[in-house]
Amino acid sequence: MCRERLSFRPRKKILVSGGLGKEGFYEGDKMKAYLIKKNVPDSVIFVDNFGNNTLATVKNTIKLTDSLHFKSILVISQYFHLTRTKMLFRKANFPNVSSISPRYFEFRDFYSSFREFVAYYTEHLG
Repeated sequence: MCRERLSFRPRKKILVSGGLGKEGFYEGDKMKAYLIKKNVPDSVIFVDNFGNNTLATVKNTIKLTDSLHFKSILVISQYFHLTRTKMLFRKANFPNVSSISPRYFEFRDFYSSFREFVAYYTEHLG
């Protein structure tokens, strides 16, 4: 499902975001390398290696919207992460956000779903 949404069209740009992983690699760089292996042109991929958390990713993306001319954003992440991410973009006055997630479930998603529930309402009410 995600692969179909990522089908390349020349006017599209891809921003990958993530911080320094526990393995010692920047997640953004690894995602870019993966996309290049999947024949996505290097010229359309932009990397944010300072997206250490969701709020940082949103703030960093908003800073890039003027220079990269984003009019809309498709967020691709785990399903439990999408609602809060879209809410943060909307709070930053970027309302044109859609989302998609892979169709699989891991055991750790139970914990992550609970954590995201708490984080959503902390951000929403704060």
